[in-house]
Amino acid sequence: MSSTSTVDNPFFARIWKTLSNYEPESLRRLRAENLAGLTGRVLEVGAGTGTNFEFYPTTVDEVVAIEPEHRLAAVARQAAVSAPVKVTVTGETVEQFGSAEPFDAVVCSLVLCSIEDPDTVLQQLFSALRPGGELRYLEHVASTGYREPLQRLADATIWPRLLGNCHTHRHTEENITAAGFAVEGARREWTMPSWVPVPVSEFAIGRAVRPA
Repeated sequence: MSSTSTVDNPFFARIWKTLSNYEPESLRRLRAENLAGLTGRVLEVGAGTGTNFEFYPTTVDEVVAIEPEHRLAAVARQAAVSAPVKVTVTGETVEQFGSAEPFDAVVCSLVLCSIEDPDTVLQQLFSALRPGGELRYLEHVASTGYREPLQRLADATIWPRLLGNCHTHRHTEENITAAGFAVEGARREWTMPSWVPVPVSEFAIGRAVRPA
């Protein structure tokens, strides 16, 4: 994700649109769980094709969804039309985004892996929340065992280039805690059997609160 301009990545956009259409049910279930119980005003970072939109509960007043890749943003705007809540899609990068009003929640789904400087962005998201507000995250994370060297190899070679700067071996929950959040109710889930040799099968799902 660029820190200075709208993203233009036609190859990744094409891949992501295809992948979004064929997400496994295990991942769709986690998306729904990650959004359950949200209320008020929500900021979603890296909305992609708007895959999350259908899962927002009607207790949410408004979703402001950031998606800087303009091809994906166009698809997300189409998805917003049929969402059960009001969704506004903006084409800014998260680094560029600013709001005069604080948010009740921030949602990050499969995006912190691709941000160039996750520590700085998480501090920005911390500031965007009201005290007591929460970060809901669903992110693939650094694994151990035989998958660790597989992830490191992927990150050092073609994976980020093909998949929009995605890095598979990130300690995302450590970054979240370092930004000042208090992590609650976190756990790990596999979206495919653990023996399948792909670097992005293990996900962290959790809730992190900005202390009041």
